[in-house]
Amino acid sequence: MAKIPARIPIAGGWRQSLIQASTAALMALVPCAAPAQQAGVNFPDGHGKSTVVGICGSCHDIGRLAAGYTPEGWHTVIRMMQNFGAPIPPEEAAEITDYLVRSFPERPRPAAVLIPGDTQIDIKEWPVATEGSRPHDPLAAHDGSLWYSGQLANVLGRLDPATGAIREYKLNPQTGPHGLKEDKGGNIWFTGNFAGLIGRLDPKTGDVREYRLPDASAKDPHTLVFDHDGIIWFTVQAGNKVGRLDPGSGEIRLVTPPTANARPYGIVVNAGNTVWFVEFGAPKIATIDSKTMEIREYLLPDAAARPRRLAVGPDDAIWYVDFARGFLGRLDPATGTVKEWASPSGPKSQPYGIVFTKGAVWYSESAAKPNTIVRFDPGSEKFQSWAIPGGGDIVRNMDVDRSGNPVMANSLVNKVGVVEIGGTGH
Repeated sequence: MAKIPARIPIAGGWRQSLIQASTAALMALVPCAAPAQQAGVNFPDGHGKSTVVGICGSCHDIGRLAAGYTPEGWHTVIRMMQNFGAPIPPEEAAEITDYLVRSFPERPRPAAVLIPGDTQIDIKEWPVATEGSRPHDPLAAHDGSLWYSGQLANVLGRLDPATGAIREYKLNPQTGPHGLKEDKGGNIWFTGNFAGLIGRLDPKTGDVREYRLPDASAKDPHTLVFDHDGIIWFTVQAGNKVGRLDPGSGEIRLVTPPTANARPYGIVVNAGNTVWFVEFGAPKIATIDSKTMEIREYLLPDAAARPRRLAVGPDDAIWYVDFARGFLGRLDPATGTVKEWASPSGPKSQPYGIVFTKGAVWYSESAAKPNTIVRFDPGSEKFQSWAIPGGGDIVRNMDVDRSGNPVMANSLVNKVGVVEIGGTGH
């Protein structure tokens, strides 16, 4: 049983220490504790090379840098790393950014395929308060506010959509907030992705209570959800576990899926209070029994499938996005039958954040240029899609506000937004 910790105030300031990221996906953005095994010989020549090799090359290998970004994207990435304690002297930030822009431009991405239709939407976006925050997950609170996890600024942010006012709450250094959920009392619960903890923020006082995971191998607490009994369920991607936290007692239980390197990722609860999650490292979707914590896995038809996020339909069908293959899928829990549809922008579109609202599936294509918002009508099996203003990069998760509108956080462009369905159109 995990010990219930004392309430602690949110700390300000930054520690200038280096950490190792919990997952390979984040290692490209977060300072590390030990030098990578490379001498920088593969870095292109040019002004700024020695500085980049000395600072960035001590941690990141060429493969991660070579993924490339737009000039605006590289500027944001540098700010992200500065936020999290990377030893980048302010006077050298411009030189480093210029070198990375020249040497590692954005790789070609699939052109967004925009499909017309009858549904009208209006996409509204707001820049978050701290540059380079990398807003990861959004949350639509009961009072109408929008929250986001500023992962690389170690903040939780609250936006008032009516006024645009933002208040940020600083967390302890190197927490790396990731997933967000609100309890019935208005407290904001989050996963401390880099610190191995589940946290609870009281917005009224700014105090945080931390629940440390009892297993040192349970790195990377990822996404969380409340079941109908008020129990928190969460995934632990790098640690290959699924967890259960009782907020009343503070007890934390962890179990490992039957599949090695399953990488539990997105997680939801259906109307019958069944917990479902995806295994991003395998072509599988799974359930976990609330009492025994026994895991049952459902194998998807294609061995190359890599489901990343999921949503529940009104009939309790499980909808998922196949990030690796560029598909939208539906799993019938009663029969195990799976049906899939190719995403509009193709096999490399990398569909990601997803919700089911107002009779349709809504999700984002995170690799399309620009990123898109996609609507799929289960009745007609027809798609409609729109470009996200400003490029959109990258909608990793979505939520639904009290009006039934999809809510998104855009990591690389440092914004949060709402897709207002039935608005003025875009």
